[in-house]
Amino acid sequence: MVSWWNRKRAGQLAAAWLASRNPRATSPVERLKLDDVVPEPAVFLGQAAYLQLSLYETMGQAGAAAPTMAGRLVTGVLATTALDRHRAFVSEMERVGLDPAELMEPHRHAIDEFLERISGADWYESMLTGYVTGGILNDLFASLLRSLPGDVRSGLDDVFDRREEPAVVAELSRQLAAEPLVAARLAMWGRRLVGDTLLVARSALASHAREDGARLEPVFTELIAAHTRRMDALGLTA
Repeated sequence: MVSWWNRKRAGQLAAAWLASRNPRATSPVERLKLDDVVPEPAVFLGQAAYLQLSLYETMGQAGAAAPTMAGRLVTGVLATTALDRHRAFVSEMERVGLDPAELMEPHRHAIDEFLERISGADWYESMLTGYVTGGILNDLFASLLRSLPGDVRSGLDDVFDRREEPAVVAELSRQLAAEPLVAARLAMWGRRLVGDTLLVARSALASHAREDGARLEPVFTELIAAHTRRMDALGLTA
């Protein structure tokens, strides 16, 4: 069972991706679509369940530092949505007779290490982490979900419905209007987040696709486009 984060492997994939974007490269590459990737259900469920549990814990801790009660409530929306998703994955594992703890354990160290590295210095950065990192990885897992067997997919079709995003955008936008100096800092933070998160997403996808970086490029074009839309919604530069 391949875990989703390996620094050496992620670096190799990133280098391959950058090389594939070099206009001087002349070798034709058959592009891969997400629908071509068929994840192993047990690995997918373990990764997704532990990611959502970790996002829930991260957002729950961030809420105490919110500058306003409204901000604290919205942080709770991020946390409880992640918990709902975690519970949905756990229920699916139990339905098919799998042990949730056993499937999540191989991904524990990697995800904990990653989220520790991108933990925000304050509430603003923590909220952007939940919005950006959670958004990118949710988009990736939502796409992979489409290739799962029908009986697994049917119980999880609405799990990545993005219902938390409007509340996050509204509250962060209000806070940024009141604290304009924070906006420039968050734009920089968002650029760091997207770089780190895409490396993790690339490693996660490669563990399912067993593919080289060049063929995976279109997948990440889609993820970056969605990330840009999220940052635009906040009035921040992606």
